[in-house]
Amino acid sequence: MSGWLFERTLGSAAMAERFGDRALVAAMLSFEAALAQAEADEGVIPAAAAAAIVAACADEPDIDVLVAEARIAGSLAIPLVRHLTRRVAAADEAAAGFVHWGGTSQDVIDTAMVLATRHALELLDADRQRLLAALVRLARRHLDTPMLARTLMQPAQVVSVGLRLVAWIAPLVRAGERLARARTAALQLQFGGAVGTLATLGERGPAVAQRLADRLGLAVAPGAWHTQRDAWVSLACEVAVLCGSLGKVGHDVALLAQAEVGEMAEPAGLGRGGSSAMPNKRNPVAAMTAIAAATRAPHQVAALLASMPQEHERSLGRWQAELAEWPALFLATHGALVALADAAEGLEVDAARMRANIEAQRGAVFAEAAAAVMARSVGKSRAHERVAAWSAEAARSAGADLRALARAAVRDDVTLAAVDAADLDAVFDIDAAARRAGAIARVQLDALHVSSSSSGDLP
Repeated sequence: MSGWLFERTLGSAAMAERFGDRALVAAMLSFEAALAQAEADEGVIPAAAAAAIVAACADEPDIDVLVAEARIAGSLAIPLVRHLTRRVAAADEAAAGFVHWGGTSQDVIDTAMVLATRHALELLDADRQRLLAALVRLARRHLDTPMLARTLMQPAQVVSVGLRLVAWIAPLVRAGERLARARTAALQLQFGGAVGTLATLGERGPAVAQRLADRLGLAVAPGAWHTQRDAWVSLACEVAVLCGSLGKVGHDVALLAQAEVGEMAEPAGLGRGGSSAMPNKRNPVAAMTAIAAATRAPHQVAALLASMPQEHERSLGRWQAELAEWPALFLATHGALVALADAAEGLEVDAARMRANIEAQRGAVFAEAAAAVMARSVGKSRAHERVAAWSAEAARSAGADLRALARAAVRDDVTLAAVDAADLDAVFDIDAAARRAGAIARVQLDALHVSSSSSGDLP
């Protein structure tokens, strides 16, 4: 991945390393070493042959040569096994005949991808927890801080910062739960031999598979899943759903950070979010990274889904497409997680600007509540009609607001005499509305059982 310049700016170096050339080749060699040891333990191959194979697996081949040969052979495993066989033969010619005994190219490549993905999921979970911890701390600090809710991109009602943050937190918690289940189903040894029957190993096949899985720290699948990609691609789908939830956070942060809104801001720092032309710019770069990842994830997972109808016992083209597409989804998702976790730890909340934006609506955000109070006395239709008229007047008149117009009408209009003026006046209390939203947020946070600790104790 070292040549994917723009991919690297959106991804993370740690994830790129997990799926890097050297890491994947090392994982393939780990499979070959563990296979030889498992077969020696079961008496399938001589112990001396296994020792020679394990020693040769410590030698890193020339990856550029492997890639060039794989383009001709059709599989990276073929030149890798040839390289390994030559290395073993140089030390023990007899042992060379036992290299890759009973396995097939897909066994070594799929298992290597499983091993790399296991490390990738650990990275995702660590930074998901770090992001959660930062958001929970912020949510508890601002449970009752008033902010403007917006629906269809327009001002709606008053909520609290805590409630908005819960809308970011809850999907991230659920993503962790779903990923844990998908991980258990997907991270399984691939070992079936040429057509999934382990024919070369005969009756010892299951025992070798168990020993091989134990050495690699993997579960044993009920059978080879060479062309059964449901559990594997389901895991990718859950990663993409997590990425979509990160995109939601990024979109919200970006919208709230607009200068004309000014309610949140990513942390400032030398060179962070700058512009090559405009010195005044403070661009939300973490939000940008998350939005970019969420934009790409549907297409990445679509390619993986499209690769699922694999032919017979080994696919021609679709499996290979899956292998090429798989790392990109993890790279983008982890890039978004790292960016948002870093930003969330210093995310700025401008409570004064939030209140000013609410007040700028001239009471219109309380129109529904005002109409509900009036409806108890004058009926729903009449209440709706009157509040709509006052709202329109407040919008037209710079000095008017809905609260003042409602007060005056209830005081002066005999047809509204039955309306309780005190109850009507109470619905315009910004802080009371925020406290109601904060109470809902508090209950939801407690039910999610998330902590503001960054020690890794989150779900």
